[in-house]
Amino acid sequence: MVAGTSMSMGSVILATIRRELLLALRSPGDVINPLMFFVISISLFPLGGGADTDFLSGIASGVIWVTALLAIMFSMDSLFRADYEDGSLEQLLMSPQPLYFLLLAKVFSHWLLSCLPIIILAPLFAEMLAMPDAGRMPLVLGLLVGTPILCLLGAIGMALTVGLSRSGLLLAVLILPLFIPVLVFGTGMVQAAMGSLPYTGLLSLLGALLIAAICLSPLAIGAALRISVN
Repeated sequence: MVAGTSMSMGSVILATIRRELLLALRSPGDVINPLMFFVISISLFPLGGGADTDFLSGIASGVIWVTALLAIMFSMDSLFRADYEDGSLEQLLMSPQPLYFLLLAKVFSHWLLSCLPIIILAPLFAEMLAMPDAGRMPLVLGLLVGTPILCLLGAIGMALTVGLSRSGLLLAVLILPLFIPVLVFGTGMVQAAMGSLPYTGLLSLLGALLIAAICLSPLAIGAALRISVN
Protein backbone atom coordinates (compact mmCIF):
# COMPACT_ATOMS: atom_id res chain seq x y z
CA MET A 1 0.00 0.00 0.00
CA VAL A 2 2.80 2.44 0.90
CA ALA A 3 4.71 1.59 -2.26
CA GLY A 4 1.58 2.16 -4.37
CA THR A 5 0.94 5.54 -2.73
CA SER A 6 4.57 6.57 -3.21
CA MET A 7 4.44 5.59 -6.90
CA SER A 8 1.20 7.54 -7.35
CA MET A 9 2.74 10.66 -5.82
CA GLY A 10 5.81 10.25 -8.01
CA SER A 11 3.59 10.03 -11.09
CA VAL A 12 1.78 13.21 -10.09
CA ILE A 13 5.06 15.07 -9.62
CA LEU A 14 6.34 13.90 -13.02
CA ALA A 15 3.03 14.89 -14.61
CA THR A 16 3.29 18.35 -13.03
CA ILE A 17 6.82 18.81 -14.35
CA ARG A 18 5.78 17.59 -17.81
CA ARG A 19 2.82 19.98 -17.83
CA GLU A 20 5.00 22.96 -16.90
CA LEU A 21 7.53 22.14 -19.61
CA LEU A 22 4.80 21.76 -22.25
CA LEU A 23 3.23 25.07 -21.24
CA ALA A 24 6.64 26.73 -21.52
CA LEU A 25 7.02 25.40 -25.07
CA ARG A 26 3.71 27.04 -25.98
CA SER A 27 4.92 30.45 -24.77
CA PRO A 28 8.70 30.38 -25.35
CA GLY A 29 8.99 34.11 -24.76
CA ASP A 30 8.61 33.57 -21.01
CA VAL A 31 11.76 31.42 -21.12
CA ILE A 32 13.78 33.24 -23.77
CA ASN A 33 13.30 36.82 -22.57
CA PRO A 34 15.01 36.42 -19.15
CA LEU A 35 17.83 34.45 -20.78
CA MET A 36 18.33 37.14 -23.42
CA PHE A 37 18.33 39.76 -20.66
CA PHE A 38 21.12 37.80 -18.94
CA VAL A 39 23.14 37.43 -22.14
CA ILE A 40 22.78 41.04 -23.33
CA SER A 41 23.41 42.59 -19.90
CA ILE A 42 26.64 40.70 -19.32
CA SER A 43 27.80 41.30 -22.89
CA LEU A 44 27.66 45.06 -22.28
CA PHE A 45 30.25 45.01 -19.50
CA PRO A 46 33.28 44.11 -21.69
CA LEU A 47 32.23 46.92 -24.02
CA GLY A 48 32.04 49.39 -21.16
CA GLY A 49 35.15 48.12 -19.39
CA GLY A 50 37.27 48.08 -22.50
CA ALA A 51 40.33 45.87 -22.62
CA ASP A 52 41.19 46.25 -18.93
CA THR A 53 41.20 42.57 -17.96
CA ASP A 54 42.14 43.33 -14.35
CA PHE A 55 39.03 45.46 -13.95
CA LEU A 56 36.79 42.88 -15.65
CA SER A 57 38.15 39.96 -13.63
CA GLY A 58 37.60 41.90 -10.42
CA ILE A 59 33.91 42.48 -11.11
CA ALA A 60 33.17 39.23 -13.00
CA SER A 61 31.64 37.23 -10.15
CA GLY A 62 29.48 40.13 -8.98
CA VAL A 63 28.30 40.92 -12.50
CA ILE A 64 27.30 37.33 -13.27
CA TRP A 65 25.56 36.80 -9.93
CA VAL A 66 23.67 40.10 -9.94
CA THR A 67 22.61 39.67 -13.57
CA ALA A 68 21.47 36.10 -12.87
CA LEU A 69 19.50 37.35 -9.86
CA LEU A 70 17.76 40.03 -11.95
CA ALA A 71 17.04 37.55 -14.75
CA ILE A 72 15.42 35.19 -12.23
CA MET A 73 13.30 38.02 -10.84
CA PHE A 74 12.34 38.89 -14.42
CA SER A 75 11.21 35.31 -15.02
CA MET A 76 9.20 34.89 -11.81
CA ASP A 77 6.14 36.68 -13.18
CA SER A 78 5.33 33.66 -15.36
CA LEU A 79 5.40 31.18 -12.47
CA PHE A 80 1.79 31.52 -11.26
CA ARG A 81 0.32 34.26 -13.46
CA ALA A 82 -1.12 32.05 -16.23
CA ASP A 83 -2.50 29.54 -13.72
CA TYR A 84 -4.16 32.37 -11.80
CA GLU A 85 -5.74 33.85 -14.90
CA ASP A 86 -7.17 30.57 -16.27
CA GLY A 87 -8.38 29.28 -12.89
CA SER A 88 -6.08 26.26 -12.72
CA LEU A 89 -4.38 27.73 -9.66
CA GLU A 90 -7.55 27.22 -7.64
CA GLN A 91 -7.69 23.62 -8.84
CA LEU A 92 -4.09 23.17 -7.73
CA LEU A 93 -4.92 24.43 -4.25
CA MET A 94 -7.92 22.07 -4.02
CA SER A 95 -6.01 19.05 -5.33
CA PRO A 96 -6.20 15.91 -3.14
CA GLN A 97 -2.47 15.45 -3.66
CA PRO A 98 -0.08 17.09 -1.15
CA LEU A 99 0.31 20.72 -2.20
CA TYR A 100 3.86 20.75 -0.80
CA PHE A 101 5.17 18.38 -3.49
CA LEU A 102 3.14 19.93 -6.29
CA LEU A 103 4.63 23.34 -5.55
CA LEU A 104 8.13 21.89 -5.35
CA ALA A 105 7.62 20.28 -8.76
CA LYS A 106 6.34 23.57 -10.18
CA VAL A 107 9.31 25.55 -8.85
CA PHE A 108 11.74 22.85 -10.01
CA SER A 109 10.28 23.06 -13.51
CA HIS A 110 10.74 26.82 -13.44
CA TRP A 111 14.36 26.34 -12.34
CA LEU A 112 15.01 23.93 -15.22
CA LEU A 113 13.68 26.43 -17.73
CA SER A 114 15.01 29.71 -16.33
CA CYS A 115 18.15 28.89 -14.36
CA LEU A 116 19.77 25.83 -15.91
CA PRO A 117 20.57 27.69 -19.18
CA ILE A 118 22.17 30.47 -17.13
CA ILE A 119 24.34 27.95 -15.26
CA ILE A 120 25.39 26.33 -18.54
CA LEU A 121 26.33 29.69 -20.05
CA ALA A 122 28.11 30.97 -16.91
CA PRO A 123 31.60 29.58 -17.78
CA LEU A 124 31.40 31.20 -21.22
CA PHE A 125 30.65 34.60 -19.72
CA ALA A 126 33.30 34.06 -17.05
CA GLU A 127 35.77 33.70 -19.92
CA MET A 128 34.36 36.83 -21.56
CA LEU A 129 34.87 38.77 -18.32
CA ALA A 130 38.44 37.46 -17.92
CA MET A 131 37.68 35.54 -14.72
CA PRO A 132 40.70 33.42 -13.65
CA ASP A 133 40.33 29.66 -14.04
CA ALA A 134 40.35 29.20 -10.26
CA GLY A 135 37.06 31.08 -9.93
CA ARG A 136 35.02 29.25 -12.56
CA MET A 137 34.25 26.02 -10.75
CA PRO A 138 33.12 27.86 -7.56
CA LEU A 139 31.00 30.11 -9.77
CA VAL A 140 29.18 27.16 -11.34
CA LEU A 141 28.82 25.33 -8.02
CA GLY A 142 27.49 28.45 -6.35
CA LEU A 143 24.94 29.03 -9.10
CA LEU A 144 23.95 25.37 -9.05
CA VAL A 145 23.15 25.53 -5.34
CA GLY A 146 22.12 29.18 -5.09
CA THR A 147 19.70 29.57 -8.00
CA PRO A 148 17.17 27.05 -6.59
CA ILE A 149 17.13 29.13 -3.40
CA LEU A 150 16.42 32.25 -5.43
CA CYS A 151 13.57 30.48 -7.25
CA LEU A 152 12.00 29.20 -4.03
CA LEU A 153 12.23 32.59 -2.32
CA GLY A 154 11.03 34.38 -5.43
CA ALA A 155 8.05 32.02 -5.61
CA ILE A 156 6.97 33.20 -2.15
CA GLY A 157 6.93 36.82 -3.29
CA MET A 158 5.19 35.90 -6.53
CA ALA A 159 2.54 33.94 -4.64
CA LEU A 160 1.83 36.98 -2.48
CA THR A 161 1.47 39.33 -5.45
CA VAL A 162 -0.07 37.06 -8.09
CA GLY A 163 -3.46 38.74 -7.76
CA LEU A 164 -2.08 42.23 -8.38
CA SER A 165 -2.00 43.68 -11.89
CA ARG A 166 1.33 45.50 -11.46
CA SER A 167 3.39 43.56 -8.98
CA GLY A 168 6.92 44.07 -10.31
CA LEU A 169 8.07 46.78 -7.89
CA LEU A 170 6.30 45.21 -4.92
CA LEU A 171 7.83 41.83 -5.74
CA ALA A 172 11.31 43.40 -5.82
CA VAL A 173 10.76 45.08 -2.46
CA LEU A 174 9.54 41.83 -0.91
CA ILE A 175 12.18 39.40 -2.09
CA LEU A 176 15.37 41.37 -2.81
CA PRO A 177 16.39 41.48 0.89
CA LEU A 178 16.00 37.68 1.02
CA PHE A 179 18.35 37.29 -1.94
CA ILE A 180 21.25 39.15 -0.30
CA PRO A 181 22.73 36.21 1.71
CA VAL A 182 22.76 34.01 -1.40
CA LEU A 183 24.45 36.77 -3.39
CA VAL A 184 27.06 37.34 -0.66
CA PHE A 185 27.90 33.65 -0.25
CA GLY A 186 27.95 33.01 -4.01
CA THR A 187 30.30 35.85 -4.85
CA GLY A 188 32.35 35.12 -1.73
CA MET A 189 33.03 31.59 -2.97
CA VAL A 190 34.53 32.93 -6.20
CA GLN A 191 36.59 35.60 -4.46
CA ALA A 192 37.92 33.06 -1.95
CA ALA A 193 38.95 30.65 -4.71
CA MET A 194 40.64 33.43 -6.67
CA GLY A 195 42.56 34.31 -3.50
CA SER A 196 43.68 30.67 -3.05
CA LEU A 197 41.46 30.31 0.02
CA PRO A 198 39.03 27.42 0.75
CA TYR A 199 35.45 28.06 -0.27
CA THR A 200 33.82 24.86 0.98
CA GLY A 201 32.53 26.62 4.10
CA LEU A 202 30.57 29.12 2.02
CA LEU A 203 29.32 26.30 -0.19
CA SER A 204 28.12 24.48 2.93
CA LEU A 205 26.25 27.59 4.04
CA LEU A 206 24.56 27.79 0.64
CA GLY A 207 23.68 24.09 0.94
CA ALA A 208 22.15 24.69 4.36
CA LEU A 209 20.11 27.58 2.96
CA LEU A 210 18.93 25.34 0.11
CA ILE A 211 17.79 22.62 2.52
CA ALA A 212 15.95 25.18 4.63
CA ALA A 213 14.33 26.68 1.52
CA ILE A 214 13.20 23.26 0.26
CA CYS A 215 11.71 22.41 3.65
CA LEU A 216 9.99 25.72 4.40
CA SER A 217 9.36 27.62 1.16
CA PRO A 218 6.58 25.35 -0.22
CA LEU A 219 4.65 25.86 3.01
CA ALA A 220 4.98 29.63 2.72
CA ILE A 221 4.12 29.54 -1.00
CA GLY A 222 0.96 27.50 -0.32
CA ALA A 223 -0.17 29.88 2.42
CA ALA A 224 0.53 32.93 0.25
CA LEU A 225 -1.38 31.46 -2.69
CA ARG A 226 -4.42 30.78 -0.52
CA ILE A 227 -4.34 34.40 0.68
CA SER A 228 -4.03 35.73 -2.88
CA VAL A 229 -6.70 33.49 -4.39
CA ASN A 230 -9.19 34.05 -1.60
